[in-house]
Amino acid sequence: MTDQTNAASRRRAILWGTGLAAVAGGAVVLFVLPAETGIDLTGFGKSSGLSEMANPQAEQTLARGRQHPEAFVAMDAPPQEPGARDHWTYQLAPFEEVELKYVLAKGATIAFTWKANGPLNYDMHAHPDDGGEALTESYAVARGERQGGRYTAAFAGIHGWHWQNRGLTPVTLTLDASGRIDGSRLLGGHGQEDRALTPN
Repeated sequence: MTDQTNAASRRRAILWGTGLAAVAGGAVVLFVLPAETGIDLTGFGKSSGLSEMANPQAEQTLARGRQHPEAFVAMDAPPQEPGARDHWTYQLAPFEEVELKYVLAKGATIAFTWKANGPLNYDMHAHPDDGGEALTESYAVARGERQGGRYTAAFAGIHGWHWQNRGLTPVTLTLDASGRIDGSRLLGGHGQEDRALTPN
């Protein structure tokens, strides 16, 4: 076999391998990322319904949250509420997730703003002391870099956020809250732990 034949065979093998890699990469972008992580670079995940597989309970918990439309009022810079204050900063590594919850009595109101230096998937939700996570209701499920507003607990329980960094770089998150806060809990890779409020 001549050198020219060998070179042509190598070129065909490289082209074939490149083509297979492109097809596999396309399949990951179109199908795997939307279904497994909710990342939808092309919009195909949303149109096909694959994105819902990443958070199949979102519609159910949002439907419960819509039963309490007065609970959350979005605003960019809500005035502080009387009571406790909390300032919290956390860095999420790529593909890391974390939850911060406040312990609130029924009718307790808090004002809050959180912001991040990169996009995060988030779910603002709560569940009551009586009934637990089976009765979780969500007030906002989205992707963004900030959220703010005034929140009034529809029931006694834990109320807060679940954030996910689905990017390839770390994202720093900062939350400020004020109001009738009875306690705080942090849920992450090490399980659940009580945390002390940290006024700024």
